[in-house]
Amino acid sequence: MLEPHYILRRPLLTEKSTQAMESANMYTFEVDRRASKRDIKAAVEKAFGVTVEKVNTQNRKGGSRRFRYGTVEAGEWKRATVRIAEGQKIDLF
Repeated sequence: MLEPHYILRRPLLTEKSTQAMESANMYTFEVDRRASKRDIKAAVEKAFGVTVEKVNTQNRKGGSRRFRYGTVEAGEWKRATVRIAEGQKIDLF
């Protein structure tokens, strides 16, 4: 297994994900596209010392961005939403 910092790229802090942190104990991360749910679960448990109950993943399609001199394709990426055990917390701030 890879080290957690290779699998977990960054936390995604949006209005919707912040609300899910407070109400449902769910945290959202951008992860490596090759990582499986088992890899993501192990990485979160090792990096933050919490118990993961469930992992949901989404493969996000990259789009094109228009610039002055043409278009650039944005890469595809993977998002993982992780539910941790009741009473545990991850400090992202």
